[in-house]
Amino acid sequence: MFGNYLIGLREGLEASLVVCILIAYLVKTDNKSRLAPVWTGVAIAVALSLAFGALLQFGSSTLTFQAQEILGGTLSILSVGLVTWMVFWMRRTARHLKSELQGKLDAALALGTGALVITAFLAVGREGLETSLFIWTAVQASGDGVRPLVGALLGLTTSVVLGWLFYKGTLRINLAKFFRWTGAMLVLVAAGVLAYGIHDLQEGDILPGLRNRAFDISGTIPPDSWYGTLLKGIFNFQPDPTVLQVIMWLLYLTPVMALFLAPDRARPTAPPLKSASRPTTDCPP
Repeated sequence: MFGNYLIGLREGLEASLVVCILIAYLVKTDNKSRLAPVWTGVAIAVALSLAFGALLQFGSSTLTFQAQEILGGTLSILSVGLVTWMVFWMRRTARHLKSELQGKLDAALALGTGALVITAFLAVGREGLETSLFIWTAVQASGDGVRPLVGALLGLTTSVVLGWLFYKGTLRINLAKFFRWTGAMLVLVAAGVLAYGIHDLQEGDILPGLRNRAFDISGTIPPDSWYGTLLKGIFNFQPDPTVLQVIMWLLYLTPVMALFLAPDRARPTAPPLKSASRPTTDCPP
């Protein structure tokens, strides 16, 4: 549940910050009359994300067991790729998110209403689709359709509240640090999703080694115990993984975590001025 809360919080906060910046910029530039297209784009993005999640859920229920396993494994690996790209992208762009969005909004204002709708839709829709896909894979991995959804909804609700506080100017955080540490946690969660996807593909007879167990600690950490359930809910922990699952888990987690936590490369430029601002949100009108 915590892993899904983290997904909902992080993805929702990205979307909330985007909406916050877009709306604040329109207000500051005396373009309040152009707010409606932005909200239209946001609404379309939310509706598309919900429809995508429903399609995954109801579409997969009509498949055979083997087809479900193949679909689940493939989409799990796809979601891991998307989340990995997302955390590295936000780590790189968190400091410049505001100026980048404002530049796109200036271009959209010059093109007209349709461009504003598309700008808002693209800015929010990516997070929505990623969230739907990742939450769906979490539901399949846990076999529980309630707690992952509750966790995601709580995370999204928290992100909306934080977005509103950002807009009102009552809350400021260091976005670079926030996305860095939540991103590290998501890399760990994604490693578990990857291992689950590998297991699905093994059950679907796409990958070999389903009966070749790396270890079995079910006696020490029973899957139905509270701590076994907690580990599975957060990290997709499995007490009896296959050898291939462990190998892929290590091959993903070790280099990705090392690259993500590595310090930024020093740039060959002059030292920054003392008055340089820190990477905090600044979006009240």
